[in-house]
Amino acid sequence: MPQTVITLSTRGQGLYEFTDPAADFVRASASGSGEGLLTVFVRHTSCSLLIQENADPDVKTDLNAFFRRLVPPSSDPSMRWIVHTTEGPDDMPAHIKAALTQVSIGIPVMNGRLTLGTWQGIYLFEHRDRPHRREVVLHLSA
Repeated sequence: MPQTVITLSTRGQGLYEFTDPAADFVRASASGSGEGLLTVFVRHTSCSLLIQENADPDVKTDLNAFFRRLVPPSSDPSMRWIVHTTEGPDDMPAHIKAALTQVSIGIPVMNGRLTLGTWQGIYLFEHRDRPHRREVVLHLSA
C-alpha cells in the first residue's frame, strides 16, 4: 500500500492548500481499478486538516477570523484559565483549535482520482503564529 510524507512550510496561522500534491500522489500510486481511500494524517498537535472551499479566498479569511475569536491567545483576559503557557500565548490555543478540528481525513478515490467536489480543497490549518515545517502522511489503500 503506497504512502508518502509531504512537508509543508507555513508562515504562521492560516490555511495552506495541498490538494495538488495529494492528487499527484494518488494518480501515481493508484493501481488496479483505481478505487480506494486516501488517508491524510498530520503529525503535529498544534495544526489540523480541513477540506474546505478553494475558490474564494474570503472563506479562508473568515475561517481564520472565526477561530481567532473562538480561541484567542492565552494572553487575552478571557483565557486566564489556561495553565499551559510555557511555549507562548499561541500554543495552548493552537492545541484547542486542533482538538476542535481534525488531524486525519479520509477521501474516497474513484478511477484513480480524488472524489473531491468542484470547489473543495485539502488544507493544513496552521494554528501557531510562527512559521513551521509540518509533516503530512498520505496513505492510499485499495
